[in-house]
Amino acid sequence: MHGQSDLQSSLEMRRKPVQGFKGVLVPALTPFKGDLSLDEEAMLAFCRSLLEQGADGLAIFGTTSEANSLSLAERTAMVERLIEGGIPAGRLMPGTGACNIPEAVQMTRHAIASGAGGVLVLPPFYYKNVSDDGVFAYYAEVIERVGDGALRLYLYHFPALSGVSLSPALVSRLASAYGPVIAGLKDSSGSWESAALYIKEFPGLAIFPSSERFLLQGLAAGGAGCISATANFQVRNIRRLIDAPEGEARRELDQAVARVRGVFEKLPLVPALKAAMAIRFKREAWRVVRPPLVELSEAQRRDLASALDAVGA
Repeated sequence: MHGQSDLQSSLEMRRKPVQGFKGVLVPALTPFKGDLSLDEEAMLAFCRSLLEQGADGLAIFGTTSEANSLSLAERTAMVERLIEGGIPAGRLMPGTGACNIPEAVQMTRHAIASGAGGVLVLPPFYYKNVSDDGVFAYYAEVIERVGDGALRLYLYHFPALSGVSLSPALVSRLASAYGPVIAGLKDSSGSWESAALYIKEFPGLAIFPSSERFLLQGLAAGGAGCISATANFQVRNIRRLIDAPEGEARRELDQAVARVRGVFEKLPLVPALKAAMAIRFKREAWRVVRPPLVELSEAQRRDLASALDAVGA
C-alpha cells in the first residue's frame, strides 16, 4: 500500500462534490440472448423503464445482474452503452468488486471516469476465513490505486454468498482512514438486526438494506433506502411506498410490497425475476440466465405466475 497520508492529501486536493444515493436503487437484471451474449439494447430499454417508474438509481452489475458471470470487458462496455443511450451517469452505481485487485481497480477507474455516482464493491470472495486486516488491505489498495477524490465507494456486505463478513470494526476502520470516499454500505445479510446495527453505528454513511421489507424501518432509523432485487419487478410500488404519507394507505402498500417480495423468496431469485420479466414483456429471451444458474422449470413458472396473480401483482 502507498502511504495513507500522501493519499489523503491527494484526495483532498482532487475531491469534488458528489451527490450521494438515497431512495430505491434497482440492481438491474442483465438480459441475455439465446447464445448467452449480453443483450445491450434490451438492457438499455429496461434501465430506462426502471428510471421512468421511479428508481432513484441503478446498482448495475451486482449479484442480481449476474455480474460475476460477466467479463470485465462486458461490464465496462455496458456502462458506456447505457450512458450513450441517455441513462444519467450519476444515477449509476456499478458493481466493481473482483477477486483480484487489478480488475477491481480497472472497473472502478472506468466507472468514475464515466461519471458514475458511486461504485458497489464486494470484498474478495474466493478465499474464505480471511482476516479483517486482509479485507482492509484489499479495499485500501483499490482506493489508493484509483487515487481519485471523486470516488464514492459503497461496501457490499453479503456474507452468505461472498463468505466474507464486513464487521462494524472493519467498516469503522475504512471510514476513519478514507473519510467520505467510503460513502455507504449495502447490507445483504437478510437480517433487520444487521442492517439496524450498521445504521446505528454509522449515521454518516448511506446504509441500504437489501429488501423492501425493511424499507420503512430503515428510513425511520436513518437508513438511506433500499437496494432490492425485487425492485426489478415492483419499483413503481416501492417508489409509491417511499413517497406515501403516514397512514393506513401506506401500511397497506407496505404489506402489498412485502407479499410480492415473499413470492420471489420461495424460488431461485434471479431465474424467478427473469421469468417474471418474460411474462411481463411477453419475451421468452428474458428467461435466459448464464450458467451455473438455470432457468425455472415450466412447473415453477406456472407456480410463479399463479402466486403473483394471487397477490395482485
